[in-house]
Amino acid sequence: MAGMIYEDTLDFATYLAQTEAKAKVKPAAGWIESLIEDLGKEDTERKAYLPWEKTHNLFAFRPGEVTLWAGVNGHGKSLMTGLTTLSLMAQDERSCIASFEMKPRKTLERMSRQWSGQRPAGEWMRDEQVLATYRDLYEQFGAFTDKRLWLYDQQGTVKTDVILGVMRYCAAELRIRQFVLDSLMKCVQGEDDYNGQKRFVDEVTAIARDTGMHVHLVHHLRKLGSESDIPDKSDVKGTGAISDQVDNMLLVWRNKKKESDQHAGKTVAVDEPDARLICCKQRNGEWEGRIALWFDAESQQYVPKAGSPAMNMAAWPHRSI
Repeated sequence: MAGMIYEDTLDFATYLAQTEAKAKVKPAAGWIESLIEDLGKEDTERKAYLPWEKTHNLFAFRPGEVTLWAGVNGHGKSLMTGLTTLSLMAQDERSCIASFEMKPRKTLERMSRQWSGQRPAGEWMRDEQVLATYRDLYEQFGAFTDKRLWLYDQQGTVKTDVILGVMRYCAAELRIRQFVLDSLMKCVQGEDDYNGQKRFVDEVTAIARDTGMHVHLVHHLRKLGSESDIPDKSDVKGTGAISDQVDNMLLVWRNKKKESDQHAGKTVAVDEPDARLICCKQRNGEWEGRIALWFDAESQQYVPKAGSPAMNMAAWPHRSI
């Protein structure tokens, strides 16, 4: 008689766990062979880059990763991420911005100024020729955003499961490659809810990894001792698990001391930057360091050199207008 196997006589869970482990634990030789096969071949991994040519060999946005953008309030995080999103769009990266601190109209108004390099028309403008010029600029900007940019229209706090669902939808249905989430504290109730922050960032990293979408997570730094202090990753608000879980970390710092010296009529060195973008983590890249940037007030762009004119954000790579 054939032997019978009864469910209550075996611990199937144990064997299932063993089977899964066996499937995932593999000899290193398989990957070594892959390394050998790729010798001499061009790196074909899809990457996207920051707007400035001087950074292209230093830092990249890779599929399936999360980049934390952090800065003190008023130091230009949204301006920096908006400019970067424009650059990503010019690189044919389908992008979505979920800003819970700024309405879509305001986001687009600011981005259109960065894109065109010109201050938008205000209500005080009545000259029809001038207004026609700006209408044309807005229409051109609208055409540039077509099939490149989406915005999630929600301000204030948002439920965690809702925004996670929006991210999955964007990846699956809209084929979004770059998702900007501004900001973390609008998605987790309570600045001291460290477990909630850890769980949320863990979910975000899982979505990025599973879909291949790159997530840009905007967050705040603690208030520094003085305006001239340069921040580091230990200044990130909340649990240290945020810094641990993300793949990359970019800190935005505005040179407030230079601004105050200029307003006071003091002499400022020509090579003194208006801002720095500080890379203090890049998991799959070798470079970490500081990028000096200068602010062009008319276009609201950060440019790569002192005195550089605004960049042409419609074309990649970006050259001066």
